[in-house]
Amino acid sequence: MNSSLRIGKALFLAVAFLFTLSSVTRADDAASLYKTKCAVCHAPDGSGSTVMGKKLGAKDLRSDEIQKKKDADLNGVITNGMGKTMPAYKGKLTDDQIKQLVAFIRDLGKKK
Repeated sequence: MNSSLRIGKALFLAVAFLFTLSSVTRADDAASLYKTKCAVCHAPDGSGSTVMGKKLGAKDLRSDEIQKKKDADLNGVITNGMGKTMPAYKGKLTDDQIKQLVAFIRDLGKKK
């Protein structure tokens, strides 16, 4: 095998590894964000069954009502808040972090 081919294969494997690592890190980041910003009301499983969630009427993020919403709608609620109970995260989280939370909420719906 010539050296150019070996270098090409090594480069391909390195990029694939970094992509996989990045995906795992993003999933960990989303789970961590959810745990610190959302779980106190929406519960670790998304059910809204915490004491605070019940008090505030937190939505079950796994429900059809939430899962049928468009990503842009979920993004808007996280960004701008909702009513007096759901805080706005605009300026507190990056656009990418909010996008990760939307993806995490989608995953919660699959685990119901």
